[in-house]
Amino acid sequence: MHARNIFWNLLGLGLPLLIAAFTIPNLISRIGTERFGFLALAWGLIGYAGALDLGVGRAVTQRIAAIRGNPLESDIPDVIASAVRITATIGIAGLVVISLGGIFGGYDLIPRTVVGRGEVLLSILLLAVAIPMQAISATYRGVNEAYLNFKNINFLRVFLGAANFGGPFIIALYTDQLYWLIATLVISRALALVAYRQFAYRCLPKKLMVDKGHFKMDQAKKLLEFGGWVTLSSVISPFLVQADRFFVGALISAAAVTLYVIPYEITVQSMILVGAVTTVAFPVVSNLIFSDKVLAYQVFNTWLVRIVCIMFVVMSVLAFLMPFILELWVKKYVSQESVMVGRILCVGVFFNAIGAMYYSYLHAHGRTKITALFHLFELPIFVGMLYVLITRFGVEGAALAWSARVLLDAALLMFASKLLMREK
Repeated sequence: MHARNIFWNLLGLGLPLLIAAFTIPNLISRIGTERFGFLALAWGLIGYAGALDLGVGRAVTQRIAAIRGNPLESDIPDVIASAVRITATIGIAGLVVISLGGIFGGYDLIPRTVVGRGEVLLSILLLAVAIPMQAISATYRGVNEAYLNFKNINFLRVFLGAANFGGPFIIALYTDQLYWLIATLVISRALALVAYRQFAYRCLPKKLMVDKGHFKMDQAKKLLEFGGWVTLSSVISPFLVQADRFFVGALISAAAVTLYVIPYEITVQSMILVGAVTTVAFPVVSNLIFSDKVLAYQVFNTWLVRIVCIMFVVMSVLAFLMPFILELWVKKYVSQESVMVGRILCVGVFFNAIGAMYYSYLHAHGRTKITALFHLFELPIFVGMLYVLITRFGVEGAALAWSARVLLDAALLMFASKLLMREK
């Protein structure tokens, strides 16, 4: 894999963290812990929407990476058009569901004392508008990744990361109303969608650019054959990643979300290196599988060993320095609970890194059914652990549940991958 592509991914994932490091403490002080808790939930919901694309975005990457450069390459415009139709449909459905949930008072599930109902409702309705844009963007991002166009899409990641944290921070200089903060997230998603689309079509060879493509049922079926099981993962996996903060909000309070999210962001964002590698590895391994399966395995195994060694060192150091980092970053908002949450999550992130590598390897081989079934198996276990552990141990219980779930996930993915390697 080209180190340059991994560098661009690291840049795209890492620079927003620097913006977050500067803006989050000031943002909390200006809008308060309760509004920041709701903003953190909004970030989680938008992140969920980005994966709620029926698995088509990942299917597009796998499909185009496999056929580019061979006689089937002429199908690519139809693949893109079919994928956009599917993701637009699911995105609009998500808009309707979120809007109805807000109208019928779903926000009352989260205890609050400062933020009024009208403010929360308008924020939810605004947030719903971002759902279809986020879903369609996943398709165009998949095209870019299939062509290894990581430079442009990581410029967009930087922009979105800056908008995620910088947008609300700028608005907070003038008002603390939640809906104005959310509006910046919606506008940034609209601009990103336009840019993702332009970059995607620029990737195509000139002979394909003259054909914008059409929705084709056979292409849709191929995408959904790959994405069908990814769909299940796409619904469940983001829930597995984001549910902890929603359970903390529902079982404790919106303010408690802030205590949990601050150490969560510090630890989980350490996954940027893994994300940078797996995003490049997926199309590369997908392409190699059709020409040299032995080389595909060697490339994967080399990067797996590197990731394990690097993440062990990084998470060990981070766990040791957790109280100092929190004190330096958020000062008066640090607590012993937050320190313990961060250290527990460091263990979980290490195993999550291993699981992410095996997840990418299985998908490169088209084994999406396996990962989906694993997520389906993990879902009730995770929900049960969240309820029991948060009830007994508070925010620390949420961290324990999250870490236990990713440990189980990594073990299952590693076992399945080893079986697949033996088949080869």
